[in-house]
Amino acid sequence: MNKIAKVLIANRGEIAVRVVKACKALNVGTVVAVSDADRDSLAARLADRRVCIGPAHPLDSYLNVGAVVHAALGVGADAIHPGYGFLAEKPEMAKACCDNGLTFIGPRAELIRQMGNKIEARRLAAQLGVPVVPGSERVSSSDECIEAVRAIGFPVLLKAAAGGGGRGMRIADGKDDLPACFDAASAEARAAFGDASIYIERYIRNARHIEIQVLADRFGAVIHLGERDCSLQRRYQKIIEESPAPRLDDIRARIQDAATTLAANVRYENAGTIEFIVDADSQEFFFLEMNTRIQVEHPVTEMVTGIDLVREQIRIADGNPLGLSQSDVKFEGHAIECRINAESPDHDFRPCPGRISRWAPPSGAGIRVDTHCYEGYVVPPFYDSLLAKVIVHAPSRPQAIEKMAAALLEFDLAGIDTTIPLLRNLIQRPEFLDGRTNVRWVEDVISRSSSRICQDSSTLEEKA
Repeated sequence: MNKIAKVLIANRGEIAVRVVKACKALNVGTVVAVSDADRDSLAARLADRRVCIGPAHPLDSYLNVGAVVHAALGVGADAIHPGYGFLAEKPEMAKACCDNGLTFIGPRAELIRQMGNKIEARRLAAQLGVPVVPGSERVSSSDECIEAVRAIGFPVLLKAAAGGGGRGMRIADGKDDLPACFDAASAEARAAFGDASIYIERYIRNARHIEIQVLADRFGAVIHLGERDCSLQRRYQKIIEESPAPRLDDIRARIQDAATTLAANVRYENAGTIEFIVDADSQEFFFLEMNTRIQVEHPVTEMVTGIDLVREQIRIADGNPLGLSQSDVKFEGHAIECRINAESPDHDFRPCPGRISRWAPPSGAGIRVDTHCYEGYVVPPFYDSLLAKVIVHAPSRPQAIEKMAAALLEFDLAGIDTTIPLLRNLIQRPEFLDGRTNVRWVEDVISRSSSRICQDSSTLEEKA
């Protein structure tokens, strides 16, 4: 390490705990920025120090650039780690760090801005010969949507230009759908990102979501750490991820090359993820977007490569070269991650804040649980519902699935409803076992099963 001696962690939940642990492994001091609601969080308990940056509402705390920078300067931090979400992909956060002599553990502000604009990122990818889904430039009215679709054809996906995470997205199957879809997508984009800009892409019905993890340093070195299959989603939110991706052998190397080409040409720096859509019918792949931060699902990559991504983030931000070439990256076995959320599948996935009365996560060889929860912890109603990530690693995919099924069955959690029953059900369905799923599969299963899905899971438990 060169100059980073103390890091302010500007986030909460399991990622804050994860960054604390990475810093401690590097003998770097830790300060966790907390809201009033998180004063007694696990991250606050594990860090060397905590500092309150405002009330519970994210706009007054975790999304307040000024409060975060002021806190970092006040505690004598050298750097800020933004985690994921909140300020992680806000160029204003990276610029504020630069302006105040702090190191931002992530890419430069101009890179966040460039790759964060989905239209600009698509244009750049196309210039580099990376395939992109046929689509439009920015559209500002339903009439412009109709004109753009003439060259694309239905069905189409309307998407927010300034953000992701499933917000500001609508599917239009025909001309009559466009006005309502445009109004809804634009309003949601404005509310989520402060920018109502929309663009249109051809909608691929049998689509898989494949992403490539990259690492890059300021000296121009770029490597990839393989791919993750993130196709299992509900309302565009990932719930199960795995690496390597099943049934991808014919195009795996081409997707990896496309990702490193893009990262190298923008002179990317730090950890990043380049996301692609794969048409499962034609095996064509298309650039989707780039996330200029650590991903929620980064542990599956760590499990198959043995590389600690958060430590690498800190090392790179501190000015160190990667110290790894592509040939140094070795892939071993198979990893799967299941996200445990405080939601009730039996009640339309209603959020379930409240006190956890029993908390006994699974353990054992090849099982990892990233969490911020503990017995007696009160899940607040103000934030994302993620409680924990269960990650397993085994020599093969069937063995990893078997290990995940056992781990989810072992997870003893009471006091609030969670998505554990849904996850138990999904990973034992024939389509998942065979690796034949797409981004709509989870919602199709839920719509077919309705409230029976948890009862189905109970039956599966009895058979296990």
